[in-house]
Amino acid sequence: MKLGIIISRSDPESVYNILRLGVYAVNQGDEVKVFLSGAGVEIDRIDDASFDVRQQAQALLDAGGAFFACGSCLKLRASQGTEVCPLSTLRDEYDIVRDSDKVLSI
Repeated sequence: MKLGIIISRSDPESVYNILRLGVYAVNQGDEVKVFLSGAGVEIDRIDDASFDVRQQAQALLDAGGAFFACGSCLKLRASQGTEVCPLSTLRDEYDIVRDSDKVLSI
């Protein structure tokens, strides 16, 4: 299955749990692509003792998942992007939605 995940929030618990699902899906042999939009591009700034979002994001990358981040959203936050938040475009988000068998959005 091709799973598309769109994250537009930055609350630690929600982001942590959707990333856990992404890691699980990749480990089941699925393809997972995550598009970060709005507050979602702040994913690498989430620091919470109960929900280690950075570790889950890295686990998803290490397992073969891919991240894309809205370039406009990054620019609004004066960010150049990172490995977890690579500068991407609306076209990338469109491709993820078009090509995925299932799309989850939080």
